[in-house]
Amino acid sequence: PVFAGTNGSAVENFSCVIYNISLMNCTWQAGRDAPGDTQYFLYWQNSIYDDAMECELYIKDENGRNTGCRFQNVKIKDERAYFLVNGSSNDSLVQFYDEYIDLYKIEILTPPLNVAVNYTRDSSGCIITWQPPLTSHMKKGKCFVYEISIRNK
Repeated sequence: PVFAGTNGSAVENFSCVIYNISLMNCTWQAGRDAPGDTQYFLYWQNSIYDDAMECELYIKDENGRNTGCRFQNVKIKDERAYFLVNGSSNDSLVQFYDEYIDLYKIEILTPPLNVAVNYTRDSSGCIITWQPPLTSHMKKGKCFVYEISIRNK
């Protein structure tokens, strides 16, 4: 596809991560060949049924250029979310960058809750119990796979 704008002016290294259940950070770097006055703007659409929204809280570099966005109250839905970063400059047209992302794939899960270790006197040793981590989209704990690492001193 042919995109209007100077080659190399679109953002690079765009990535997003969801943490603490409903917070999301997206970051990017200015295009290598973007004019010095380029400013970037992020829009996203959580599903095809939602309206596109502009970032409300930009992360800025030392020159005041938008290099990221913080989101609150993010809900992970079944469809892919759409992200678009476009730019503006007084010198030339700036290419846009867009990407579809499955939000569940970028979520950093909280640790399991209420981890407890009970030692027993018989040969079974100890019993370790826990509850699934909190997440905004998975209602069933059956989806989780756990790994226990036991180190003897």
